[in-house]
Amino acid sequence: MEGFGSWSVLTADYLIVLYLAINGVTLAAILHLVNAKWREHVRFLSVSLAGLFPVAFVLLCILLFNGENTFQWLAAANSHGGGHDVHLNGWHNYTFLVVREFTMFFVVYGLYGLFIKYQHESVVSPSYHNQRKFRNIALLIPFAYVLFGTMVAWDFEMTMVPNWHSASYGPYHWVSHFHFFLAFFAIFVFILKKSGKLRVEVPDRIMNYLAQMMLAFTILWTYLFFTQYLIMWYGRLPEEIVRFRNMMEFDLAPIWWTIVALKFVIPLVCLVLTPTRHNQPAIVIIACGIVVGTWLERYTWISGSVDPEFYHLPMTAGFDIGVTAVIAGVVFYTIRRSLHQKGLLKSS
Repeated sequence: MEGFGSWSVLTADYLIVLYLAINGVTLAAILHLVNAKWREHVRFLSVSLAGLFPVAFVLLCILLFNGENTFQWLAAANSHGGGHDVHLNGWHNYTFLVVREFTMFFVVYGLYGLFIKYQHESVVSPSYHNQRKFRNIALLIPFAYVLFGTMVAWDFEMTMVPNWHSASYGPYHWVSHFHFFLAFFAIFVFILKKSGKLRVEVPDRIMNYLAQMMLAFTILWTYLFFTQYLIMWYGRLPEEIVRFRNMMEFDLAPIWWTIVALKFVIPLVCLVLTPTRHNQPAIVIIACGIVVGTWLERYTWISGSVDPEFYHLPMTAGFDIGVTAVIAGVVFYTIRRSLHQKGLLKSS
């Protein structure tokens, strides 16, 4: 377990890449279902990020292969006769964990692939039949996102501490990642527009719409965190609140309060002002804070599940920096390749 802090960095990187891949399609599906007129300007850009699915799959395989380094409870279970002495429930069966992670990954990958296919066909051949198939697939996307996101939240974060439960942890987790994606997508669109290489037209008002959604999800994220914390604090449940104390009061405290500032205080104070929502550079700066805050949030929940002696501050070890830099490079290359394949970028 001595390397758990470094493996927590890799797990946080995996979650970021995974949600970049799935939230691009999720955003396009939501905009289609609510009949948002501005979806026409961003939906193909958004789904291009699904090209990161193979990268996420490779990272998932690495994490599952290194079981005890990724899941700290597995080392305790293996050292106590298969888990009987540490009272692990059925959800902590490692074979079951691997099977459900792979199964749900491929189900989501297949469903999201169908969405991208039918979105393209609905534009190329906008017949009633194609439009109906596209709508039916779009209806399934939010349900798949909630189910898959909840499972990922439980496996890679909530159940890192056996018998620690929060009824709202699943929604808290995938709302946080959708908040992150909106921020990333705002940066993504801004950079592509400034580069002058974008083939599709993205009006300036799109940034305002994304800023409004970022504000809404800032409030929702804060609400979901506070509801689970309040119940455990007010109920005086020592076995539950200790996990919050590990994150908020000890070695990870500076990181935790940085998260609160980047994902709640700054976005709320700034984006509630109309002039800020019409200032693209300001939106990008706020969005950068949300992206960094979400990565730190993931690391804090994962590494904070063990005693301080088994983790370290992130990016203070060569492994942390090296593996994150490599993944960032692969992500950049993959996104650029996906944009070129879909004809969204002008040739150099």
